[in-house]
Amino acid sequence: MKHTAKQMSESILLGMVLALSGGFMDAYSYLCRDQVFANAQTGNILLFGIHLINREFMVALHYFSPVLAFTIGIILADIVRHKTTEIQQIHWRQIAVLMEAVILFGVAAIPAGFSMIANTLTSFACGIQVESFRSIHGNGIATTMCIGNLRSGTQNLNEYILTREKPYLRKAGLYFGIILFFVIGAIIGSLMIKAFREQAILFCSALLMICFFMMFIRLEER
Repeated sequence: MKHTAKQMSESILLGMVLALSGGFMDAYSYLCRDQVFANAQTGNILLFGIHLINREFMVALHYFSPVLAFTIGIILADIVRHKTTEIQQIHWRQIAVLMEAVILFGVAAIPAGFSMIANTLTSFACGIQVESFRSIHGNGIATTMCIGNLRSGTQNLNEYILTREKPYLRKAGLYFGIILFFVIGAIIGSLMIKAFREQAILFCSALLMICFFMMFIRLEER
């Protein structure tokens, strides 16, 4: 039977590592960088609106800058995808994840008093990740946030209960598994922050470098 190549960038293993990094980044920005979310832009937008209406403009900017950076990260990832499609030696997602790793390496050097800059760069990296890695095994899955995964996982679990068709159960397990690894990443982030403070983000940078090298592996499936 003929074998066809499957991208490592859409594998479950890579998705788990990326989910670890996603949870880590949110824990880092919230616990170590003045309670701003790196990934959960809904929370940032909500807090931006609250502080804006109260005329607390500098605090509002504190929450708006990550939202803007996240958006720019999405745009940059899309540009990379379009501009590097003809490169054979490296996948465009490898370029994206390498940029993430370099950005977070730089964030580790930013002192505690400059959290707005650190959060802006971290959210910029998150925007790159959320646009670059949008599916696992053909299923739309986010590795930087949980609400979409929670909805899809619950929907597939309910479909399994109603139909008893096992593919729905496997999909539900995939979505809930990614959520689990996101939570584990947040837990690791919390522990690392206690020990290393601002430099804890270097662990996340290392995770992303692991993803970069993992994507040189070419998987085969029937």
